[in-house]
Amino acid sequence: MTETGVALRPVSEADLPMLESLTNDPQAAGSFEWHGWHDPHFLRRRWTETGMLAADNGMLMIELAGQRLGFVSWHKTRSGSTSFCWNAGLVLIPEARGHGHGTEAQRLLVRYLFAHTQMNRVEASTEAGNVAEQRSLTKAGFTKEGVLRGYGFRDGAWRDHILYSMVRSDLGPDPERG
Repeated sequence: MTETGVALRPVSEADLPMLESLTNDPQAAGSFEWHGWHDPHFLRRRWTETGMLAADNGMLMIELAGQRLGFVSWHKTRSGSTSFCWNAGLVLIPEARGHGHGTEAQRLLVRYLFAHTQMNRVEASTEAGNVAEQRSLTKAGFTKEGVLRGYGFRDGAWRDHILYSMVRSDLGPDPERG
């Protein structure tokens, strides 16, 4: 938990309907996260198999005062012939957007990944048009690295993304550890 009250926790079975809505409902997902309908049982199978916490990927719920706000997720991605990093993302319910909760959740996720894994880098990308997420990543401490041209396909068009990253040396000391 942080001074803002935002916290991350493992996914429970009771969270699955919200996760399914945030990934399979155009209104809940929002314009930048709606990628078309897909297998509605995918998340339930993944939760049954791994609890959403596997060696190469994971998902945690974002909460504020016991209210679910959305989720953060990550997956392992190759960054060189013998190296890997985490690629992170987040989705918030519509009512939670624009209040700084996503920024705090991204800060918490980076601290969590650096505390519990040996990866040196966490990266995230967002569509060039998603100014709110670009602002959130910057406020969370990520560094803008550049434009990935024609990187993501959504709503019938290839779209540019902006790549951000954070490495361990960017993080600084954990205020809870002193």
